[in-house]
Amino acid sequence: NIASTHFARDYHMTAEIAAREDGKVLALRVKTVADHGAFDGAADPSKFPAGLFSIVTGSYDFKAAFVEVDGVHTNKPPGGVAYRCSFRVTEAAYLIERVMDVLARRLGMDPAELRMRNFIRKEQFPYRSPTGWVYDSGDYEKTLTLALERIGYEELRREQAERRARGEFMGIGISTFTEIVGAGPSHTFDILGLKMFDSAQIRVHPTGKVIARLGVRHQGQGHETTFAQIIAEELGLTVDDVLIEEGDTDTAPYGLGTYASRSTPTAGGAAALCARRIRQKARKIAAHLLEVGEDDVVWDGTAFSVQGLPGRSVTMKDVAFAAYTNVPEGLEPGLEASYYYDPPNLTFPNGAYIAVVDIDKGTG
Repeated sequence: NIASTHFARDYHMTAEIAAREDGKVLALRVKTVADHGAFDGAADPSKFPAGLFSIVTGSYDFKAAFVEVDGVHTNKPPGGVAYRCSFRVTEAAYLIERVMDVLARRLGMDPAELRMRNFIRKEQFPYRSPTGWVYDSGDYEKTLTLALERIGYEELRREQAERRARGEFMGIGISTFTEIVGAGPSHTFDILGLKMFDSAQIRVHPTGKVIARLGVRHQGQGHETTFAQIIAEELGLTVDDVLIEEGDTDTAPYGLGTYASRSTPTAGGAAALCARRIRQKARKIAAHLLEVGEDDVVWDGTAFSVQGLPGRSVTMKDVAFAAYTNVPEGLEPGLEASYYYDPPNLTFPNGAYIAVVDIDKGTG
């Protein structure tokens, strides 16, 4: 029924691209009609009711772009919810890659060569896209080159030509993407006014064991492993020393939940910075145990030691026990912290796919 059923995508997209005869792209214009169903069931940020479709310029260095999205409500169930809603990034990636393939065919160019010619270069980062996003990092040429080498692209093209000469159907598809994830920066993102930062609370027990509580909730992604690895690395412990607790509204800190690939960039960032806050206090206790000034204590990732005297050291577990039994005068006992992380920017992961497809002429 309309209350419990939903659908993923019903975007009607039209694109125009301007390019030189040598394949260099210049501008992109996109017109989209987005069916949202009877009401919007997705957790879209307030400023982006049609999601983050404006990432549509993808991995390419366009000098100008214009993107128009009209959202409409229909008598369908709510749209943009079913796997994978991605704030409409998936639709944007599909569109730009389809456009690049059409352009390659129009110009008679190899689709890999066309993409290489138009990628944002590594030295251009941080890169501001013509629709206003600031990409943090990337090496698109290296990514696609690796994919081409791994699959044996040149040999596949020769095989394709030979097989087509025999009347066989063999296709080679290339797709690259730049995604936009980590919804959280409060200067841009909110849901009904609620800012989309996230948080973590970490307590180190006298035994050196850790319990960490976060405001997100796993759905099978393996948060327990990811967050435990982050915290263990920051504190010089093992993953087995860290217990992750998520989603308990009686104990968990504030968080906006898990969706659109935001948990690690937001809650993971909060966990890392919270652990570093604990390490700052631990350093004071380590200085007390080592009987030196705090400035003389160094952290090597596994233990605190006296600068220039690595043989004099204490581990995080030594410090954890001392935090409850032997703290320096004036320092509050215990070893725990909270951190509310408001990311300065989103993150922009990227990748490349190559697919080889054979079609049986008899069966289709």
